[in-house]
Amino acid sequence: MPKGIFHVPNAVNEPVKSYAPNSPEKAAVLATYKEMWNSKVDIPLYIGGEEIRTGKTKDISAPHDHKHVVGHYHTCEKSHVEQAISTALEARKAWGDLPWEHRAAIFLKAAELIAGPYRARINAATMIGQSKTIYQAEIDAACELIDFLRYNVQFMTEIYNDQPKSTSDMWNRVEYRPLEGFVYAITPFNFTAIAGNLPASAAMMGNVVIWKPTHNQIYSAKVIIDVFKEAGVPDGVINVVYGDSAMISKTIFDSRDFAGTHFTGSTTVFNNIWKEIGTRISHYKTYPRIVGETGGKDFILAHPSANVRQVVTGIIRGAFEYQGQKCSAASRAYIPKSMWPAVKEELIKDAKSMKMGSPEDFGNFITAVINEGSFDKLAGYIDQAKKDSDAEIIIGGNYDKSKGYFIEPTVIVSTNPKYETICTELFGPVISIYVYEDVEWKETLKLVDGTSEYALTGAIFSQDRYAIAEATKALENAAGNFYINDKPTGAVVGMQPFGGARASGTNDKAGSALNLLRWVSPRTIKETFVTAVDYRYPFLGE
Repeated sequence: MPKGIFHVPNAVNEPVKSYAPNSPEKAAVLATYKEMWNSKVDIPLYIGGEEIRTGKTKDISAPHDHKHVVGHYHTCEKSHVEQAISTALEARKAWGDLPWEHRAAIFLKAAELIAGPYRARINAATMIGQSKTIYQAEIDAACELIDFLRYNVQFMTEIYNDQPKSTSDMWNRVEYRPLEGFVYAITPFNFTAIAGNLPASAAMMGNVVIWKPTHNQIYSAKVIIDVFKEAGVPDGVINVVYGDSAMISKTIFDSRDFAGTHFTGSTTVFNNIWKEIGTRISHYKTYPRIVGETGGKDFILAHPSANVRQVVTGIIRGAFEYQGQKCSAASRAYIPKSMWPAVKEELIKDAKSMKMGSPEDFGNFITAVINEGSFDKLAGYIDQAKKDSDAEIIIGGNYDKSKGYFIEPTVIVSTNPKYETICTELFGPVISIYVYEDVEWKETLKLVDGTSEYALTGAIFSQDRYAIAEATKALENAAGNFYINDKPTGAVVGMQPFGGARASGTNDKAGSALNLLRWVSPRTIKETFVTAVDYRYPFLGE
């Protein structure tokens, strides 16, 4: 038991390194990239203290050079998932009983390992396996994951410190227990930080976890596992399996001890998860926690008073950084007619200056999309736009998968405000623009709000405070993260808690105490010092 009231180090956001020419961080990450590129990694399942190699492997290739294999990972059978469940449950008691400051110390150490000796490695793995530029890898794989670990420790202590009132004759207290059972973490390809945070946040609160990274992110997931092991996460606390998603999920959802899922991925998959859990609801020991961040059809809305260069930069960065493969990426924009000629001219000029290729070349702003399925889907939408009379491609529109899955940054302008690419989540470097009449500002607000099933992020650009206030109110349900005069991406842990509603998820705000509260089951304890010995109340004296 604790023998003091402990104060954790104040969380601070990790500074983003510049990777400028001749900088030591540039030299370090390029050397690590080359070393990892020219070697072959063998990634096992991690169940308890075992590294399990099933012999049934799948290759890991770089999206920007899909013929180049950097390693392989082993896939699991149902028996391995069942072993992971039993192993996690066995580890639960010791982990849940471990004093909170020791759990805090483990994850604070993990943050420092990423900030120091693992920084180049986790960034290089993200560059290779997920085709991120060094800047996108740095702000994600290094800085955001470090921030999640540091701030979650601080949020955890704030939660534990939140206690009810007491009086002189009674002491009331709340303890924040881990969930009864195990948590299932399902993580996406596009953010290494999310892949690390989803299992770690639940584990930090005393839970045991079965983690299934998506196959396109397993390379950097291996680095996260190495960090957690060196930081001291005990065997059995975070167990890692890969393989057939349907089989793994069914085996987990069939377990009576399933206590919750921490998910980031597609809305379709999340809807199916919710349904599968619902059909088994009477089977579980407790109502499972269902936490999910899903898709987005995120918008940029320019008011006639907006600054043209700010709007253009917001579109370029918001839509094309990491090839638009962010759930927060701008994928539809609404530009007033009076501003459109200038915006169009500047967009074309900026687009011509962008280079595309391998992330090893630091001059490239764009690299490849994640896999062939994504490439083919995006190419299909681009080809259709070339045929449609109510759409015009003014930038990009070309693609090539002979070496890597490269899609040019593409801008589609449509005269139809409900054109398919304005409404449908594409998850790639494609943004669709609708030009509205200046006098139709209020109607456009309704259009923005009613076009998409999603409500993740959105941005307004304006120099008119009345217009900003009006849009903020009109779009209050259209985005869980709303940006004023900035692109709709780049939420920072501890500053902008992240998540959306509608079809974008449960809005449990990763990067805040709100998320951690989902991974505890509070117990209220009342201790009375002088206990009553007579049932009679004074009113009975009549």
